[in-house]
Amino acid sequence: QVQLVESGGGLVQPGGSLRLSCAASGRIFSINTMRWYRQAPGKERSLVADITIGGSTNYADSVKGRFTISRDSTRNTLYLQMNTLKPEDTAVYYCNADLKYGSSWYWGQGTQVTVSS
Repeated sequence: QVQLVESGGGLVQPGGSLRLSCAASGRIFSINTMRWYRQAPGKERSLVADITIGGSTNYADSVKGRFTISRDSTRNTLYLQMNTLKPEDTAVYYCNADLKYGSSWYWGQGTQVTVSS
């Protein structure tokens, strides 16, 4: 199957930047769309951004213009560049991927992002 391992989370001040990484292993050649979700305490998990094999991207309105999603096929890695971070960006961020065949979604373990002064 597919395993996703995230890194890059941490504590930053408002206005700062972080880059999250998600390393994929397993059936990497079967991966289709990849996504970043986030979940704040007491709130529903929501989509932050996604990127297709062809490179098309989609962003939540709350992060549009500040976050950039990308993928590096040579390293089997998904990235989320987060700029101009706000306290409301504080959440656990999860990497997600679906496959070209089948209906299963795969998730990383989540990485904590805290934006606070």
